[in-house]
Amino acid sequence: MRDRIDRLLGSIAEDEAVLISSYPNIFYYSGFTSADAYLFITHNKSYIITDSRYTIQAAEEAPDFELHDISKGFEELFKKADERAVGFEEEHMSVKEYNRFEKRISNNQELVLMQKNIDEPRKIKDKNEIEKLATAEAIGDRAFEHILTYIKAGRTEKEVALELEYFMKKQGASALSFATIAASGERSAMPHGTASDKVIENGDFLTLDFGCVFNGYCSDMTRTVVVGKAADWQREIYDVVLKAQLAGLDALETGKKCAAVDAVSRKIISDAGYGKNFGHSLGHSVGIEIHENPVLSPKSGDTVKDGNIFTVEPGIYIDGMGGVRIEDMTVMENGRARNLAASPKELIEL
Repeated sequence: MRDRIDRLLGSIAEDEAVLISSYPNIFYYSGFTSADAYLFITHNKSYIITDSRYTIQAAEEAPDFELHDISKGFEELFKKADERAVGFEEEHMSVKEYNRFEKRISNNQELVLMQKNIDEPRKIKDKNEIEKLATAEAIGDRAFEHILTYIKAGRTEKEVALELEYFMKKQGASALSFATIAASGERSAMPHGTASDKVIENGDFLTLDFGCVFNGYCSDMTRTVVVGKAADWQREIYDVVLKAQLAGLDALETGKKCAAVDAVSRKIISDAGYGKNFGHSLGHSVGIEIHENPVLSPKSGDTVKDGNIFTVEPGIYIDGMGGVRIEDMTVMENGRARNLAASPKELIEL
């Protein structure tokens, strides 16, 4: 973790220290796997602040950090620091928490916004992170292969979601990346239609968006199948989405604007007459959190770089009928996207 700390310190002024309060960044910079902590990083020393419940765990997981008992407060640490400013995560700190820290910093110090500096290193994944992400996605591939043998008319969306989740945990996942989406029939037109008691029927689209956590890193995958025989309209929109998804994957190149990648897939869907039925971004990064930066969206100002992780997940959603989404997770390597997902994408009729 020392190299991550050094990169962070190299991005800020010599008279700035950093106070980290969000779990993703605590884990990223220290390896500590509890949210009940703070990190205080100066140019001379790094501290992990937690309570007696976690002292043994913190010593084992965060050996680069000096342990400080939270019961002793923060004043002592702030006084030890030579830095004039203490940067904090403005997107994660409440007003109440900010006011509490403002009272505890030394008279010659001030709190300053530093979310971007703290988050920026996480955009580029290292080899170890990529291996964990690939393993998590591979668990998803095996889960999809398994669930195809389980899905049938008469089962509920919740039953299918539960089977997916159980299988992924049996395969070594520690948790879910997010609440599993299992949306069938008309409900498949809901991009975030979490599993319900609806019974799956013949002729239904069934959209499955799922992922798991492996050693602290998430996976993300979506597949849409038809239970029974597909109708002509289902084949039509499925083919458009698949064409858009493949084109988006092919458009991912190091140095290209993220907005330009989004535009490639979006144009295919729009030209087919379904532009109004694709309302979300083409994709996002994945890591410790399921949604990270950079994103593939029309408004993104980011540029694609090697080491970025991207989902590519176009969709078409027609209210009262149903919808399709197809999603893979990729990593940028040597200028191109390497697909971490291996599950088939041709229309599957069960």
